[in-house]
Amino acid sequence: MPLQGKKILLVIAGGIAAYKSLDLIRRLRERGAKVRVIMTRAAQEFITPLAVGAVTGERPFTELFDLAAEFDIGHIRLAREPDLIAVAPATADFMAKLVHGRGDDLASTVLLATDRRILLAPAMNPAMWANPATRRNVERLQADGVTFAGPDAGEMAESGERGVGRMSEPLAIVAAIEKNLFDLPARDALAGKKIVVTSGPTREPIDPVRYISNHSSGKQGHALARMAAQAGAEVVLVSGPVSLPDPSGVKTIHVETAAQMLHATEGALPADAAIFAAAVADWRVANEASQKMKKAAGKLPTLSFAENPDILATISRHSNLRPRLVIGFAAETENLIENARAKLLKKGCDWIVANDVSTGTSTFGGTSNEVHIVTQASVDSWPMQTKESVAAGLIKKIAASLGGAR
Repeated sequence: MPLQGKKILLVIAGGIAAYKSLDLIRRLRERGAKVRVIMTRAAQEFITPLAVGAVTGERPFTELFDLAAEFDIGHIRLAREPDLIAVAPATADFMAKLVHGRGDDLASTVLLATDRRILLAPAMNPAMWANPATRRNVERLQADGVTFAGPDAGEMAESGERGVGRMSEPLAIVAAIEKNLFDLPARDALAGKKIVVTSGPTREPIDPVRYISNHSSGKQGHALARMAAQAGAEVVLVSGPVSLPDPSGVKTIHVETAAQMLHATEGALPADAAIFAAAVADWRVANEASQKMKKAAGKLPTLSFAENPDILATISRHSNLRPRLVIGFAAETENLIENARAKLLKKGCDWIVANDVSTGTSTFGGTSNEVHIVTQASVDSWPMQTKESVAAGLIKKIAASLGGAR
């Protein structure tokens, strides 16, 4: 049984999808997991503690100020015992409480006190899921290392309502729990190691209001920094301008230009590994205008370009501060593997992570990626998966390559 012996703490928040949690408990238990449950007061408006107790085989926890449960510091025990905490359904209100570190009931207090992996299965009206406040909260939770299962698209409980917001089906949540427990790197996999990551685009100014840049969102680089920190590494993230929150537990240095990114990266050395996921502009305007360039009828401006510093090649060939492992990214639109192999030789790095960014792919700005790990000896092609999963796989591969203590 895939979850044999694993301890899962399930938090049931208050939404109509709470009825699915009963089937989720059954699915987890039949796979060998030991399931304990916390129910919020709102959850008890939809399903009863009696029903949950019947499925789990033990009384669910409902109150923070329960003398019997708190006799042995119950909420701390609940926070530390499980291998993973799942929240299903996770309502918009409950996610907002997590973002702000609220601890006004048993469920939120346990999540505030835990150091375990947290997985949320959101469930709410499509308008609530699309609300800017919810979108900000999701990004903040992801930056804090929380993972998500769903939500899915489809019919809502409310008549005539349809869209993204349905809680994922129990088997999909079970699969997400298994992926969290078995696909993520161990929390001490990079203990004692220092990792430098670059992320996002650079902006090369033309004048005070215009610049040259690209479509990089920084999602892959930020996911790598976040995953490395969760694996116990000391992480320095050198980030170009992105709309993502800084990952928790990571020292983030914000830059704009390629020259600034190189300076910040060199300043972050020495390190055990450097991952260059940023999409750095190859060129900059040679003579940046000090004032806004004005449009003149019939006249087009002429721009002269200069080559930007090659950050990957510079660090790969650094005389005394080269990390043990240097990893570059290759965003290509054609001849993916051939161009990646050529870049590997030209830059002098150890691995190239090649991905296709041609028109029609969702790599730039999307949440998924299909990568090929190119070394001098081999090409390891990975299937399309979330950028979080790509980051987890790369960090595990890095940890295996670095081996023992620094």
